[in-house]
Amino acid sequence: MSRALLAHVLHRPPLLAARSGAGARGAALASRLHPLRRLSCSAAEVAAGSGDETSAPPARKKRVVSGVQPTGLVHLGNYLGAIKNWVSLQDLYETFFFIVDLHAITLPYEAPQLSKATRSTAAIYLACGIDSSKASIFVQSHVRAHVELMWLLSSSTPIGWLNRMIQFKEKSRKAGDENVGVALLTYPVLMASDILLYQSDLVPVGEDQTQHLELTREIAERVNNLYGGRKWKKMGGRGGSLFKVPEALIPPAGARVMSLTDGLSKMSKSAPSDQSRINLLDPKDVIANKIKRCKTDSLPGLEFDNPERPECSNLLSIYQIITGKTKEEVVSECQDMNWGTFKTTLTDALIDHLQPIQARYEEIMSDPGYLDNVLSEGAGKAAEVADTTLNNVYQAMGFLRR
Repeated sequence: MSRALLAHVLHRPPLLAARSGAGARGAALASRLHPLRRLSCSAAEVAAGSGDETSAPPARKKRVVSGVQPTGLVHLGNYLGAIKNWVSLQDLYETFFFIVDLHAITLPYEAPQLSKATRSTAAIYLACGIDSSKASIFVQSHVRAHVELMWLLSSSTPIGWLNRMIQFKEKSRKAGDENVGVALLTYPVLMASDILLYQSDLVPVGEDQTQHLELTREIAERVNNLYGGRKWKKMGGRGGSLFKVPEALIPPAGARVMSLTDGLSKMSKSAPSDQSRINLLDPKDVIANKIKRCKTDSLPGLEFDNPERPECSNLLSIYQIITGKTKEEVVSECQDMNWGTFKTTLTDALIDHLQPIQARYEEIMSDPGYLDNVLSEGAGKAAEVADTTLNNVYQAMGFLRR
């Protein structure tokens, strides 16, 4: 799951090495983990739809959990890398999609804008096709179990595991120790809480989030070993594992969207230049101007997967996903185009695709009562599941029952 979003496409990172023996606590995180099994979205669809007609139906659908931060404007990378995939996942799984507002305060932010951005992000979920009758849509802070479980998990998470997290190292180095809050170090534990609360089977992840899911799995295994099984049963519980250890769910190929100004960097909310991204709510003229000015090259023709032409491959991938065409169809259509012709074609495709989303967004935002009701119902459904998990953990860890 994304702090900002969870998306990965053009290649898959190698699987982690398997755990050898019991593993020492001081060993590297990856060496302590079982291999992180990855399931592609397409493979997941087959798995969800397959089965012998004589087989007994599953007790419940598998669960998928994901979320997006309400910081900055939701952009094309967020949409194509995560939200668009959720629309198909909600038909296959029991899904929990939330706005991770608690993660949004780990770095300096504008307090008056947080609630507005949270509502806007929820409206975008709905405008993009997330159906509240199929998925639970809610605000992270509206389910208090997220923070409570984070604290309980923190007591069993060695500080060394958090010190190794790459994103903390990068962001703390840029901001400086005096400008970095403790939350930037500990937010991966909150992310683990987000996932483990719902006994999640699958978590959509991108390349930059793989380490966080590895940590989540390790925390789950550690708490299960410390407090689960017979130990929990002696405390009056049912015994067994307190947490399900989740698997990674890989988005379909092509869903990783890169910056319009640098084909080697992901499209990002935090990039200083708005020219680097297409925001979902950008007007037509802004979209046209950004595509017109985006970075390209001087080589003839257009092609995918040439490492010397990252911007070319990125723009073709965007066109492919937006239009729903195959890579072969895009190559046949565009390989002999010049940049001027292709940029016009891409601009038209983007505007045609985003216009219905923008219209639906405005409709939703004009009816605050509807949006409030969706978020309230979603939080209620989420809390039923989350509170069960939280109460089990409190019991297993020896707390006096409320």
